[in-house]
Amino acid sequence: MPETIDKSNQQAPKFGSVFTDHMLRMEYDGERGGWQQPEITKMENISLHPAARVLHYATTLFEGMKAFRGVDGKIRLFRPLLNLQRLNQSAERACLPKVNKHDLLRHIEKLIRLDENFIPFTKEGSLYIRPTLIGTDAQIGVGVPNRALLFVILSPTASYFDSGSKPLRLMADPNYVRAWIGGAGDRKIGSNYGPTIYVQAKAQMYGCQQALWLYGEDEQITEAGTMAIFAHFINDKGERELRTAPLNGLILPSITRRSILELSREWNEFNVVEDKFTMSDLIRLRQENRLLELFGAGTACLISPVSEIFYRNRIIRLPTKDHPNPLYSRFYKSLNDIYYGRVNHPWGYEVGVADYSIDFDVEAASIL
Repeated sequence: MPETIDKSNQQAPKFGSVFTDHMLRMEYDGERGGWQQPEITKMENISLHPAARVLHYATTLFEGMKAFRGVDGKIRLFRPLLNLQRLNQSAERACLPKVNKHDLLRHIEKLIRLDENFIPFTKEGSLYIRPTLIGTDAQIGVGVPNRALLFVILSPTASYFDSGSKPLRLMADPNYVRAWIGGAGDRKIGSNYGPTIYVQAKAQMYGCQQALWLYGEDEQITEAGTMAIFAHFINDKGERELRTAPLNGLILPSITRRSILELSREWNEFNVVEDKFTMSDLIRLRQENRLLELFGAGTACLISPVSEIFYRNRIIRLPTKDHPNPLYSRFYKSLNDIYYGRVNHPWGYEVGVADYSIDFDVEAASIL
C-alpha cells in the first residue's frame, strides 16, 4: 500500500503518488434497502470476492475534484456539484446505483476537514479528490450489479505532467480511437481509460506526453489524453475564434471545459464555437499562419499549452508558446484566482459552510 505523505513536508508530491490518512466509504446492498450508513475510516485496503463484477466486467466509475487552500486560509472546491452530477450520469450508464449528490458532498467535506493538513501550502498545490464507485457482488455473468461500494480517497498533488506548465508534445495517430458515436466515451467509467494506456506508452516512445485522439475518416480532434482540447485561431472571416469539440458522445463533459466556455462567452471578445475541428483544419490554419494556440484543459492538468504534434511521422510545430498574450494563460489565471480565493466567485465552494447536522439521506437508487 502506498505511503502517506509527511505533513511537515510542504512540497506538493507527484500527482497521485501519495494519499492522506483517511477515506470515506459507503456500501450499497439491493437486498438490504439500498445504500447503507457511510463511514470515514483509516486509509486501508479493500477486500473483494474474486468473482466481484468490477474485476471481470469493469463495472467501475470515478470522478476527479480538487480542494485548494486559498490565500485567505479558506479551503475551496471548484463547482463540486457538477462533478457529482456527472458521477450519477456515469452510474446510470454503468448500471450502478446513484447517490444524493448534496449529501455525498457534505461527507466529502468532512473527509477533507479531517485531513486538511495534507493540502499543500503552495501556490499551485491542491488536494486531489477521487470518488469511486464499483460493482462488488460476487457473480460470474454479465448483468446489473446488486451490490456496490462507493469510496473517496484524497491525494495531495502538484502538477499532473512532469513537465509542469511547459508546453506539451502530443502524438496524433489515426490508427487508434478513444471513443465512438453510440459508445460511452462521454462517461467517466473505467473501461474508457484502461485501453488508452497502450497508446499513451506509444506516445511516450516518441517523446510525447499524451495522445491527441482523432475520430472518423476526417480525423476530428476530440480530446488530448484525458483533457478537453481547444484551438484558438483566426477564422475564414478574419475573426478570432475559440473552438472545441461538441458534446456529441465522443468526449467527456469536462467541468473545466464548461467553465472555459462560460468565461469566454462572458468576456464576449471572440467567437466561441463547439463544433468539429479536424487535423486538416489545424494543418491548413498553421500553414496560413492563422493558428494562434492549442491547449488542453481538465481538472488534473488544469491548462496545458501544446507546442508540437507528432503526426504521420512528422512534427507539426505550433505557435502556442510564441503568442505574446496567450489565451490559455488568461484562462489559467482566471481559474486559479477562483481556486485560491483571490477573487470571490460563485464557482468557488467554501468547505465547512454546510450544515453537518443533516443526516446522510441517499436518494433511491436508479439502475435503469
